[in-house]
Amino acid sequence: MKVIKRDGSSVDYDPSKIRIAINKANANVKEEDRVSETQIKNIIKYIESLRKRRMLVEDIQDIIEQKLMSINKFALAKEYITYRYTRALVRKSNTTDESILSLIKNSNKDVMEENSNKNAYIASTQRDLIAGEVSKDLTKRILLPEKIVEAHEKGVLHFHDMDYFLQPIFNCCLINIGDMLDNGTVMHGKLIETPKSFQVACTVTTQIIAAVASSQYGGQSVEIKHLGKYLHKSYIKFKKQIEKKYKKELTKEQIEGLAEERLKDELASGVQTIQYQINTLMTTNGQSPFVTLFLNLEKGDPYIKENAMIIEEILKQRYQGIKNEAGVYVTPAFPKLVYVLDEHNCLKGGKYDYLTKLAVKCSSKRLYPDYISAKKMRENYEGNVFSPMGCRSFLSPWKDKDGNYKFEGRFNQGVVSINLPQIAIVAEQDEEKFWQLFDERLELCKEALMCRHHALLGTQSDVSPIHWQYGAIARLDKHEKIDELLKNGYSTLSLGYIGLYEVTKLMTGVSHTNQEHGGTDFAVKVMKHMREKCDEWKKETGLGFALYGTPAESLCYRFACVDQEQFGTIEDVTDKGYYTNSYHVDVREEIDAFSKLSFESQFQTFSSGGAISYVEIPNMQHNLEAMEELVKFIYDNIQYAEFNTKSDYCHVCGFDGEIIINDDLEWECPNCHNKDKNKMNVTRRTCGYLGENFWNVGKTKEIKDRVLHL
Repeated sequence: MKVIKRDGSSVDYDPSKIRIAINKANANVKEEDRVSETQIKNIIKYIESLRKRRMLVEDIQDIIEQKLMSINKFALAKEYITYRYTRALVRKSNTTDESILSLIKNSNKDVMEENSNKNAYIASTQRDLIAGEVSKDLTKRILLPEKIVEAHEKGVLHFHDMDYFLQPIFNCCLINIGDMLDNGTVMHGKLIETPKSFQVACTVTTQIIAAVASSQYGGQSVEIKHLGKYLHKSYIKFKKQIEKKYKKELTKEQIEGLAEERLKDELASGVQTIQYQINTLMTTNGQSPFVTLFLNLEKGDPYIKENAMIIEEILKQRYQGIKNEAGVYVTPAFPKLVYVLDEHNCLKGGKYDYLTKLAVKCSSKRLYPDYISAKKMRENYEGNVFSPMGCRSFLSPWKDKDGNYKFEGRFNQGVVSINLPQIAIVAEQDEEKFWQLFDERLELCKEALMCRHHALLGTQSDVSPIHWQYGAIARLDKHEKIDELLKNGYSTLSLGYIGLYEVTKLMTGVSHTNQEHGGTDFAVKVMKHMREKCDEWKKETGLGFALYGTPAESLCYRFACVDQEQFGTIEDVTDKGYYTNSYHVDVREEIDAFSKLSFESQFQTFSSGGAISYVEIPNMQHNLEAMEELVKFIYDNIQYAEFNTKSDYCHVCGFDGEIIINDDLEWECPNCHNKDKNKMNVTRRTCGYLGENFWNVGKTKEIKDRVLHL
């Protein structure tokens, strides 16, 4: 049996703790009011006879009180209640000592491995993690309603990012980089004027990215198209300099040729600045900026030629990689790349097909870029094409007072995710009960999301000048409240979901891919219901609720783990150790890549707040033709997709193959035998898990074999 503590963690059941607690109360009453050892044993036997896999510590204490009262030990029961109340007061006054000290001692694995982008051994990162533990503690004890906390602990829902909820900061955003470059910005009280060259524009962009990352907890995205005009500025500058010096000696063609040569050098240096600055800068929360670059060539853009050059250079440098401390070229974690497929580059004879071929080559080695179909996105977003935020969530279309669509300079207030399989487990195939419980839990999610909204109301622009005063989001006055940016759909509140496959399997007996026996119809009904609820909430409150199809890979594990402890092993549901992410096809189903993308595309239209699908391709560097065919298919059939593989990478020796799991259940490079997970890039995205997170299930051979199989 597992005992669930008040902080949500689980420990093995230990009867000695019951005996100790009762004996402490025994010592404070008269001898005739005490219970004997036999009576204590009987209480323990009763608790064990319930044969529960999972019990809350409060439930155990309630049973002890009831048993003491039933044998007329009222004085002892009173003493025990007093003891329990005193302990509760101690907990209320301080609940973070243990978790913080374990962080300092590098033994708090859950927190240390929660974010793969943070090195928890570094002092500056530890400061952020310590602050996060304090925030989680205060959030659970004081800031959130008790029923929301209880629902979070029981896996009914997941209240994301409690470690930042204490502060008035939001999740993720699309930086209004065009406005900041064109009209200048301010950082640390210093004016940054509009750049005069591409190199300076790239430097300023990375400075903005770092400043933004330090005052929010989610990802950010930057549209590269805004850099095209600055590359053109550099060309004009170089041309004028050469004309001034060599006009009488060189022809017009020679001058232009020399200017273009200098421009190529500046282009390479500027892109290298972006790549190296992002990967070497450290934000105030102890990590590299979580940033996505949006690579989109817009028809009619006056600087489309320059932007094509920039995208080409970004892809070339990403394909090459960045050298690690051993001098080996490795795949950098950031920036993420998202490449837009449109009529002119969808590998159907378009002018920019060469860029898409380079993008596919880059994906084959470095896993990025991801791909967005401009064709499908226009169908889903009122004719618009825009970047996902760094966390892959999308904004709903929004128009300003002049009727113009706006996406850059907007943000996500926060995310709450619902555990779909647990609803079906409790409903036990009773459809009426399922839909009733579904609605109850959706209302709880709405209430939790409103907590996100209310926590930001009243925030003054001074809390993050780079966001609110100097252009990243807005240009508000000092001390002005941000409230108007939280309302009327300007920013979003995301409802995430996990386990569409499992909930369908539990309720219908078949996968959501099974159209013949009603699996697909049921899954579509579930998705439609969540989307309608978000639209209903939006109409009711005026806030930008959106359904979010990619909430978190690690949440797939957490929900499955909680449900297995609470409800036991359920075949093809909790026995796997994970739930499928959002609407995705279960990894064990035999389905070809084209069919998978085609099937999943119908669910992306419901998930207006974000959705991505993936296909796994073995030996990607030797399957470029197949990948190109898939890219063509993506353009015509699905809005957002990526390629995955089982290829891993060792940053110590440069091994590019599959990292093994040794007999001690550790990742190990088969070439140099490096075991330091911080020096490996272990990719296991097939089932929605990344590296070490999987091992929290338990270090057993069964788990090891399962991971190797996946």
